[in-house]
Amino acid sequence: MSVSSSVELAVVERSGFVESRHAGAAIVLDPEGVPLLTLGDTETAILPRSSLKPLQAVAYSSAGAALEGQRLALSSASHSGTDRHVGVIRSILDTAGLGESDLQCPPAWPADRATREQQMREQGQPSRIRMNCSGKHAAMLLTCVANGWDTATYLDPAHPLQLHIRDVIERLTGARIAATAIDGCGAPVHAMTLSALGRAIHRIGTSSERSPFALHRTGGMLVRAVRENPWAIDGPGGQDTIAMERLGVFAKGGAEGVQVMVAPNGATVALKVLDGGDRAKAAIALTLLARVGALPADQVNAAMAELPLTISGGGKVVGSIRPTV
Repeated sequence: MSVSSSVELAVVERSGFVESRHAGAAIVLDPEGVPLLTLGDTETAILPRSSLKPLQAVAYSSAGAALEGQRLALSSASHSGTDRHVGVIRSILDTAGLGESDLQCPPAWPADRATREQQMREQGQPSRIRMNCSGKHAAMLLTCVANGWDTATYLDPAHPLQLHIRDVIERLTGARIAATAIDGCGAPVHAMTLSALGRAIHRIGTSSERSPFALHRTGGMLVRAVRENPWAIDGPGGQDTIAMERLGVFAKGGAEGVQVMVAPNGATVALKVLDGGDRAKAAIALTLLARVGALPADQVNAAMAELPLTISGGGKVVGSIRPTV
């Protein structure tokens, strides 16, 4: 995606002055999966970053990992590292007969401010289990144990786990993977177009647990688990958690300005903010779903009032981050 092929998605206003502009691309699919709206270049490959996690989570379960409810939700999370999150992740590792030292994500402080401050007061240290991708890594390890695969090399792109994930992703997107990179947590992340990402998320978001197709049944289980446990996918005050709690959407943000979201009626958004900024992405997705009539505008406005969209000056609110789509 280039600057010239992008469109404005949001602006930052300070005291009535447009201070910054966020450009990028987005695609909106109707409940049947047909493109309703395309903004900018949706056919050049991007890295979905953590917006890929729902596809990866479907792969774990389809390979026999015993994941359901909170554990299934945490397998697709970018969690904030609270004690509640960590407790569920430890249960996944316990089931696998493994421990925190088997995780190969990098150590990190909890993203949740209160938890981080408590850890610092107690002279704690950054840890792998508090890293926002530790649920994904624990689920990967559980999948390896369920299949008798080596756990020491589970991040190798040639590992049977990663080959299975790759196959499931291509089946869900209906497209070949364009390229593979290493994500911030150390796991492979696969490049794809926004239109391919949107198709895959739509298939997961509209799947039925009663489907005759195993991947769709797993997708339905995942969506129910996440919607029933919105705290798990993000955390207190997190944009995805707020959107799910207030509007019943299925939402998953990714680093560098990526966001996917499915409305209760199946309408789906996939977007990328070109500059990698994360502050406006959930608001943009909600605004697009409201624009096509998939979410009530008044409820979207109420939910957006809880998102961190205000601009401060001198300790007072002097502006806002505002979607322009």
